[in-house]
Amino acid sequence: MSKAFVRDDLVEVGRSPVHGKGLFARTDIEEGTLLGLCRAQPARKDGPHVLWLDDGEKPVRVTCKLRYINHDRKPNVAYYEDLTVEALRDIRAGEELLHHYGDDWG
Repeated sequence: MSKAFVRDDLVEVGRSPVHGKGLFARTDIEEGTLLGLCRAQPARKDGPHVLWLDDGEKPVRVTCKLRYINHDRKPNVAYYEDLTVEALRDIRAGEELLHHYGDDWG
């Protein structure tokens, strides 16, 4: 298994207009840039920072700063099944990193 990491040179935690804390671009980020591999542990139930991946059977609690990626219906990053996070488009410095967690998210 690969070792978890976060591109601290590219991202930082800050106050979010979306919800509490958020993860923001420190500098411009190009589409396709790998931003990290989540450090996570198995979760027994839903709760803060829990990802339910596409198979819906193995929820994980993200325990690194990638957990601060908030929801938006127009995401600029994506979590993948292997727990990597990648930029879906070019992201400007200062922009909040957002993932689409599904249509049931408010």
